Amino acid sequence: MSRVAKFPLTWPKGVELKVNGSEVTVKGAKAQLSLRLPNGIALDLNESGATIASESVEKQPAMSGTTRANINNLIVGVSEGFERKLALVGVGYRAAAQGKSLSLSLGFSHPVDYPVPEGITVETPTPTEIVVKGADKQKVGQVAAEIRAYRPPEPYKGKGVRYVGERVVMKEAKKK
Repeated sequence: MSRVAKFPLTWPKGVELKVNGSEVTVKGAKAQLSLRLPNGIALDLNESGATIASESVEKQPAMSGTTRANINNLIVGVSEGFERKLALVGVGYRAAAQGKSLSLSLGFSHPVDYPVPEGITVETPTPTEIVVKGADKQKVGQVAAEIRAYRPPEPYKGKGVRYVGERVVMKEAKKK
C-alpha cells in the first residue's frame, strides 16, 4: 500500500464529508466538490477521520495514494481555497479583469479576451499581476496554464506571462 494512503484524512470544523457508493462529496464554506472513487478503492469513515482502503494489494497501491491526495485537495479547497499568481513581464503588457472576462494586452495586434470559467475568480491587483482563485485545485491550475499559454516567457528577454516565482532560464544572445 502507498505510504501516502496510510495517513488518515482529517478535516476542520465546518467541512462535511459524505460517501454515497463510489461518490465522495465534500461541502464547506467556499464550495461543494465531489469526486468519483476509482475501481478497487474504498473510503472508510470513522469518528476520528477517514482512511483509504484498497481491495487489491498488488493492483491499486498507487491509486490509493492518489485518491487520498485528491480527497485532501477537495477538503483544503472547500475550507481555504487555492490561488495561482501570474506576472506579466514586457513593455505594454497589461491585464484587466472585467466581470467574467479577463482582457489581456500581450503585444499582439488585438487584445486577448479570456472567458473565466464558473467557480473561478480572477483579480488584477495591478495591471501586471493576475491572481486566479477557486476551490478546485485542478481548475485553478488549468485556468492559470491557459492564461500563460497565450504568451509563455521567451528565453532571450524573458518577456511573457509567467508564474510568480517561476525561474526562466535565459539564453545568451547571438554574438557577431
